Amino acid sequence: MSAKLFKGAEYLITAADKNDIFTPEDFSDEQRQIGDTTEQFVLNEVIPHREAIEHHDLPLTVELMKKCGELGLLMIDAPEEYGGLELDKATSMLAAEKLSQAGSFSVTYSAHTGIGTLPLVYYGTKEQKERYLHKIISGEWIAAYCLTEPGSGSDALGAAATATLSADGKYYILNGTKQFITNGGIANIYTIFAKIDKQHFTGFLVERTTEGLSVGPEENKMGVRGSSTTQIILEDAKVPVENLLGEIGKGHKIAFNVLNVGRFKLGAGATGAAKTALTIGIRYANERKAFGVTIGTFGAIQEKIADLSAAVFASESVVYRLAGLIDHRLATLPKGTADYYETYQQGIEEYSVECAIVKVLCSEMLADVADGVVQIHGGYGFIQEYAAEGYYRDERINRIWEGTNEINRLLIPGIILRRALKGEIPLQKEAMKAFESLMSPSFEELDDSIPFAAEKALIASLKQAFLVLAGSAVQKFMDKIKDEQEILIAVADLAINIFAIESIVLRAEKILPKLSEGKKASVNAAVKVFTFNSSEKSASAARRAAYFIAEGDTLTMLLAGIRRFTKYDATGLLTAKRQLAAASLEADRYIF
Repeated sequence: MSAKLFKGAEYLITAADKNDIFTPEDFSDEQRQIGDTTEQFVLNEVIPHREAIEHHDLPLTVELMKKCGELGLLMIDAPEEYGGLELDKATSMLAAEKLSQAGSFSVTYSAHTGIGTLPLVYYGTKEQKERYLHKIISGEWIAAYCLTEPGSGSDALGAAATATLSADGKYYILNGTKQFITNGGIANIYTIFAKIDKQHFTGFLVERTTEGLSVGPEENKMGVRGSSTTQIILEDAKVPVENLLGEIGKGHKIAFNVLNVGRFKLGAGATGAAKTALTIGIRYANERKAFGVTIGTFGAIQEKIADLSAAVFASESVVYRLAGLIDHRLATLPKGTADYYETYQQGIEEYSVECAIVKVLCSEMLADVADGVVQIHGGYGFIQEYAAEGYYRDERINRIWEGTNEINRLLIPGIILRRALKGEIPLQKEAMKAFESLMSPSFEELDDSIPFAAEKALIASLKQAFLVLAGSAVQKFMDKIKDEQEILIAVADLAINIFAIESIVLRAEKILPKLSEGKKASVNAAVKVFTFNSSEKSASAARRAAYFIAEGDTLTMLLAGIRRFTKYDATGLLTAKRQLAAASLEADRYIF
């Protein structure tokens, strides 16, 4: 666990130590056993039936979910009081990562254990949990979450579904249509959001057999075809008043807090899928011959493998760093108190910025991996007979659900600025220091005795760049900054890259002493490759923000500062790429 208790987004203004972060190498024997159990279930029970699942054998999916229940894989996040395991977030993410190899089935699993189960766990009454939770965590019932509507996606609070109290006060009468509901066709219980009297956004637990609830036809999707996606139609649906979830008018708390975990879990799943997909690409590069040699001997293919391997390693580093942050904070909460889950949710919400970062970074990393693996396969990557084609189609949804990546990018600086205004983050004070640094050229030499000195210097400089640009934007636009989406997105890209580079560097520094010489070389190579690629992206995002914000002398000053703040000496980059690719090709798989 983390040695220091960090606040959300604090990484932007403070330096973390290698001992402050959790890494996959820190897993306990129990966590590894759960990971192995999950992986064996996927390999032995799911993969052999993958074709049937992809062709929408939903009864098979339901049976496999019951087997998940028997193995305890549905109860990881559920409280012990109701038969759950109540394990930490690192374990929950590991299970999600291992399940990702299951393709469409992993979508069913993640929706059920995440947004399907957690609203009840976090906000349900004792009676509601006693009635429903055992059925959900045993796999007897499947759960679904109904927020999106035909006319409201990212604007969740713009929902049109209504709830009206019946004349006898015994029921809420729900009307409306929910769209794109994962597990919609197989679920027995739905968390549905509607506005009481057309204004109080509220959650409800609604059983499938409820009078007035009907399920629309299955959607024909581009990817994750084996998962169930339907409309849920409410026509005077009679929901008992005791099934109201949480407080009247506080449905937004349920919706958004549960989405934080959903984003986090999506990142873990994307990381697992990327590992599997990249292994497929590496193996194909070792098998396919062109011009008399295997294509893995070509520099163009090797560079692709190196870039993608480094990106997956960074993605994994980010996921488990966040797991450590959340677990460390939740471990400080006294259990058994009446407001435990309220403070528990606040503990997770503290890291809403990092949850959004994980969602964006990992989903876009998987997009790059899936695209690269198709490219390595050439024409065969376009043929359904090859797994690369399926990964390419399945990947695409990850940048849309759990909040589009655009929405998540806007959330990152939006939340940071709101916290700064409340005095929770000393952003203004740190921005003033960064402006002073901008005006004062630095002549400090790198201390080569410090591990990853060049990378750490870059991280510190990128934080200065973020503070200068965020401060400049707020200074110019004041409270109207929330409407300057192009600027917010550019600044968000900086925040994302900083967290990612810092995570991979600290992980590498922490694990290197225990590694073999060969593995050390690969880790060092991955750090250099990823840091270079991310520094280039950061420089581009920073310049974009500067041009959006300023002009004249101010712009000139900002651009000069950005050149200094994004400087990274990547000497030996080609050697690093070739080393990382060679190690991957020799192992015939993703190596970390």
